[in-house]
Amino acid sequence: MNPNAAASAATDPAEHQAQRKFNCPACGGEAQWHPASQTLKCAFCGTESPYAIEAEGEVQELDLVAALRATPAANRGLQDARRQVRCQHCQAISFFSAEQQGKRCDFCGSSALLPFDEGVDVIRPQSLLPFQVDEPKARERVRQWYGSRWWAPNALKKKALTDTLHGVYLPYWTFDANAQARYTAEAGTYYRDNNNRQQVRWRRVSGQVATQFDDTLVCGSRGVHPRLMRAIEPFATTSGLRPYDPAYLSGWTVERYSLDLRGAATQGQQRMEQALRNLCVQDIGADTHRNLNMQASFGAQTFKHVLLPVWLVGYQYGAKTYQVVINGHSGQVAGEYPKSWVKIGLAVLVGLVVVYWLYLR
Repeated sequence: MNPNAAASAATDPAEHQAQRKFNCPACGGEAQWHPASQTLKCAFCGTESPYAIEAEGEVQELDLVAALRATPAANRGLQDARRQVRCQHCQAISFFSAEQQGKRCDFCGSSALLPFDEGVDVIRPQSLLPFQVDEPKARERVRQWYGSRWWAPNALKKKALTDTLHGVYLPYWTFDANAQARYTAEAGTYYRDNNNRQQVRWRRVSGQVATQFDDTLVCGSRGVHPRLMRAIEPFATTSGLRPYDPAYLSGWTVERYSLDLRGAATQGQQRMEQALRNLCVQDIGADTHRNLNMQASFGAQTFKHVLLPVWLVGYQYGAKTYQVVINGHSGQVAGEYPKSWVKIGLAVLVGLVVVYWLYLR
């Protein structure tokens, strides 16, 4: 970092004010962001700070092309005194505050956490989505989810799995763009021939589609399984984001992005291209199609780096690690769980008995 920039950051009044917000005005303990009251609340005496977090500025979209060339030092770092650690088991990189020295990995439970420093600060989030679902509600959602898993072993439902519940802010990238695509394809119409066999009549078609993408999401997390994150999306990034303020992170673990801006931009464009292909198929409007060729172009490309709230349960059953995740804003739940081979075996046996009585007697 530029020494002058570092000195400026050290004396920035706004920076000092953000740091003071972390302390309880009654006992001096750590004040944490409390989802239920939407205030900073002391973890020791329960006192709610008499002020709300009022981050300055607006949620901004940044020019993607310019950022891919270079991101200035002034837009890097979390503006918060945190250490980076990497889990040697799942490779997730997290930011821990001074109060979290003895923590295990929030994603897999491993205690093999080692200091990590690439020598380059991360791109600072422009905004975040504060937790709306508090811990009691998250625990209840997890219990309900487990209770509805009929194929899970009975022993699993008796375990206190919610004891491993952690709230984390995960790194996300959002991408906007004006997009259009020209396409050619062969459109097929089904018909019946003289022998009543289904045939396809093909014709060549071409056309053009256009759309505007707003906040296409790409998760930058390594700690949470991607399939689960897709299952609890979307997040309210178009309406609920607030300007970044480190006070929102007080008392919470923050995962550092493992997927950088360049890699995320590639994934975001791939998702946009798939959406454009779907629009082309709709535009063709035929019974079926083949040989779809599409040429897409994108303009006015912008992005945001945001932090999104997730409640996470990670547990081990047998030799395998499983995760359950809850959208910390909407409460949507998705998860993994072991299957009981006893229950599956009994279901197969019952099915065979039913088949025997119905068809083989």
